[in-house]
Amino acid sequence: MKDKTSPLSSFMKQRKMGLNDFIQKLSTNSYACKHPEVQSILNLTPPQDAELMNSNPSPPPSPSQQINLGPSSNPTAKPSDFDFLKVIGKGSFGKVLLARHRSDEKFYAVKVLQKKAILKKKEEKHIMSERNVLLKNVKHPFLVGLHYSFQTADKLYFVLDYINGGELFYHLQRERCFLEPRARFYAAEIASALGYLHSLNIVYRDLKPENILLDSQGHIILTDFGLCKENIEPNGTTSTFCGTPEYLAPEVLHKQPYDRTVDWWCLGAVLYEMLYGLPPFYSRNTAEMYDNILNKPLQLKPNISNAARHLLEGLLQKDRTKRLGFTDDFTEIKNHVFFSPINWDDLNAKKLTPPFNPNVTGPNDLRHFDPEFTDEPVPNSIGCSPDSALATASITEAAEAFLGFSYAPAMDSYL
Repeated sequence: MKDKTSPLSSFMKQRKMGLNDFIQKLSTNSYACKHPEVQSILNLTPPQDAELMNSNPSPPPSPSQQINLGPSSNPTAKPSDFDFLKVIGKGSFGKVLLARHRSDEKFYAVKVLQKKAILKKKEEKHIMSERNVLLKNVKHPFLVGLHYSFQTADKLYFVLDYINGGELFYHLQRERCFLEPRARFYAAEIASALGYLHSLNIVYRDLKPENILLDSQGHIILTDFGLCKENIEPNGTTSTFCGTPEYLAPEVLHKQPYDRTVDWWCLGAVLYEMLYGLPPFYSRNTAEMYDNILNKPLQLKPNISNAARHLLEGLLQKDRTKRLGFTDDFTEIKNHVFFSPINWDDLNAKKLTPPFNPNVTGPNDLRHFDPEFTDEPVPNSIGCSPDSALATASITEAAEAFLGFSYAPAMDSYL
């Protein structure tokens, strides 16, 4: 039993690292660095990748570079509007907290980001990109909604839908794998969300079970748009090296230009993981895993249907020009025989009964959140004005870098 669980345990620890942290760790491992594919990744980073790798940081954007998609209809929003109740998630630049609005007593997930941390890593463009993508997601049933955003001198605040059915990753951890009908339902809702993003010329680029939430009824909600790439036309490509190691498509590892089919590779990887319990090509040795992604043929155990096998072979095609979705994007996925039991209109209307009900009793029911987060005390600084020790110059720099961040839609669109 130990032999069976140790790869999964190791995998869970590794995937919690961000890509930058992972590469820094990898670069100190002499064995891994000798592997030719790893040397290629570490040494041949093209100029387009430099921003993410922090090797050639760009200056903070000027106000003219900011995209303000609409005037704020809630200019007076401030941290003291909320009671911050629990930490429900953590990231590189801050935390996600369960918060109750003091006036209407509604619950929200408030993502609080430290400007200093963002500026230090030169990530302000990605934060603004996340905000821009969130603004476009309001109408889709399987994408998390942004109610409004605001900022103080030292922090950014996203006020988001509160989703408390748990991460798909959390449920996979508990159950190891899902039966095929359950995996099909989740894959269909994920594909619908990706297809919608593609229709807006947005490539998601970071699909993984940690970024897939279940709502209180058991429907999929896609979250975390920090690695999204905007303005990618149907035949357009990009080349930034980013993503999560277990889910990187071969063309990304090869440093080749890639297109929206990178999301269909990731869908295949997530579907494979739902059916088998680990991502395809997984190895505890990361250099070996990369080599598997690039060179090892896909091997499928016989305990899945022919339709599932055919879909995985189409999505996990190493040559993106032969990958399912290359020619007609989401339409190809939607029409695949694996999804023939799905009525897509009913799916998008949330008329299909989810295969699993999280059975939460209300907003205060946190049973599906990792205690690693919920046991952590809420920082006193979350709802306060900036630390007086923060230099005035730093506050000014931070404020200028995020001009145009604050946003609220028209009142009737979220009340």
